[in-house]
Amino acid sequence: MSSESMLSVLTEDLLVRINDNLSDNSDRKTWRLVCKEFLRVDSLTRKTLRVLRIEFLSALIRKYCNIDTLDLSVCPSIDDGMVSLLLSGESEGWPRWKVKSLNLSRATGLKFSGLEMLIRACPFLERLDVSYCCAFGDREAAAISGAGGLRELKMDKCLGVSDVGLAKIAVRCGRLERLSLKWCMEISDLGVDLLCKKCLELKYLDVSYLKVTSESLRSIASLPKLEVLAMVSCPLVDDLGVQFLENACPLLQEIDVSRCERLTSSSLISIIRGHSGLRQIRAAYCFSELSPALLHYLKDLKNMSSIIINGARVSDSIFMTMSRYCRPLAEIGLSKCIGVTNMGIIQLVSGCINLKIISLICCHSITDAAISAIADSCRNLVCLKLESCDMITEKGIEQLGSRCLLLEDLDLTDCSGIDDRALECLSRCSRLVCLKLGLCTNISDKGLFYIASNCSKLQELDLYRCTGIGDDGVAALSSGCKKLKKLNLSYCNNITDRGIKILGYLEELSDLELRGLGKITSVGLTAFAAKCGTLADLDLKHCWNIDDMGFCALAYYSRNLRQINLSYCNISDLALCMMMGNLTRLQDAKLVLLKNVTLMGFELALRACCVRIKKVKLDSALRYMLTEEMLGILHARGCTIRWD
Repeated sequence: MSSESMLSVLTEDLLVRINDNLSDNSDRKTWRLVCKEFLRVDSLTRKTLRVLRIEFLSALIRKYCNIDTLDLSVCPSIDDGMVSLLLSGESEGWPRWKVKSLNLSRATGLKFSGLEMLIRACPFLERLDVSYCCAFGDREAAAISGAGGLRELKMDKCLGVSDVGLAKIAVRCGRLERLSLKWCMEISDLGVDLLCKKCLELKYLDVSYLKVTSESLRSIASLPKLEVLAMVSCPLVDDLGVQFLENACPLLQEIDVSRCERLTSSSLISIIRGHSGLRQIRAAYCFSELSPALLHYLKDLKNMSSIIINGARVSDSIFMTMSRYCRPLAEIGLSKCIGVTNMGIIQLVSGCINLKIISLICCHSITDAAISAIADSCRNLVCLKLESCDMITEKGIEQLGSRCLLLEDLDLTDCSGIDDRALECLSRCSRLVCLKLGLCTNISDKGLFYIASNCSKLQELDLYRCTGIGDDGVAALSSGCKKLKKLNLSYCNNITDRGIKILGYLEELSDLELRGLGKITSVGLTAFAAKCGTLADLDLKHCWNIDDMGFCALAYYSRNLRQINLSYCNISDLALCMMMGNLTRLQDAKLVLLKNVTLMGFELALRACCVRIKKVKLDSALRYMLTEEMLGILHARGCTIRWD
């Protein structure tokens, strides 16, 4: 049967259903390339659009007419002028997009005027993310308030927004259900109070890192529908303030008071006493010890699924209580806790068999006995973090490999007892997506062969300073782990150009760290760049054997690069200017101690990228050598300069 006759049998409804079941981006791309009919169906059904170049925005919006989620966070050159040019050029007057969710995170070049125009173009907007737009202030907040239908707003690190700006949003966006104000340092109790009076629909509120006092908690206590409250590192909040929540916010399910240094166990008791339906408590690095009274009240939390108490002093009796009364527990965080022992973990998992996420980072007393108990009891384990648990050996990993077959995320960083035999056992966990083996100096290429042979779903692998890894191990990864997106090979000094060339066969690789690889040259880097077109983040710090030929190859082939580290590299004025000019999506560059680059070279390179660069790291000496005009241009565009 011909392809045309086959397509005639497939109705549009059937094609739409097939398209909806394609969850992988690469599969969707292949689908679109099959024929015009498949491309048309994709255009009609696509709901999400991530734009890499702002000049194509209008055409893409017209092509994908049913888009409801628009992501402009990776557009490097979005600013007021570009937005005005695009929107005023619409043939049918001022545009009215159907977009309900708009992501403008890190759009540092955007100011009041452009933001106002975008809000006006999206009359159905319900979700907006302007996080890390550090220069945003009250004028931009006023523009945001024009989206009266907003239900979700994320404003993390909008450093200029004060109580005045928040008041404008609160008054005009009364339907808000989710609001994040993390690091909005100018907001005080006054702004939070008005917010809580006007936005009574709030279900999620994040006031982390704000200089609010307990008076803000008095205001927050008036929110009748609040389910999630995050207040990380609020140094002025004390136990008295938390008591306001005890008989308030009846629907509260999750609370995060991590790093609130003035809180004690009494604050958690107040929260628990009034909210028996709590599902998640995060109190990392909050108090030094869990009191016996707190353990008594833990018995009332029948639905508790997550407890994070990183940094606290614990004992075996605490784990015995949790094991008896917190059986639904799915996640526990014990990183850097003092007093974690094998016996305590054995007692914990004997009752909490539903645990899926366990963090034991820097619990140095843990041995294979605890790992064996976890593997035996927690058969649904998905994530296990064991960084710096250096008493674990292949015996414990063997138990994980044979019993925890659902494991997806495993951190073994700085576990000196891990060797090739351990990786052979671990390879039975075929669902692994993220594996961290940094500083595991006893593994070699042989161990990577085992992982590559059976862990085909692996997307992230960290081999930082695994000095036994060489080209053969990289070759095994390239053939067996085709879905790798993030790979750290920093200071794996045995890797040469042959290994780097082979990495080019990883078609989905987006994040690569090659720091300190002295044996790779421009030959290997050129071959890699020519094959790997998906690369977005590259670290070449201390790769001193790469010369201009390799950097020019990157400038020519790696057009998707958004972050690059060239510190301590032997790059010249010409190659640096070519890279900063050609890489039109570059947003973050680290350019420290480039000894072959002159002052004029830095000036020209920064001019070539000043319309799109968002962060740049330079030698501190250049602070007084670069022209005021150049620095002024960068600051005006919202670029953050870090001086080293």
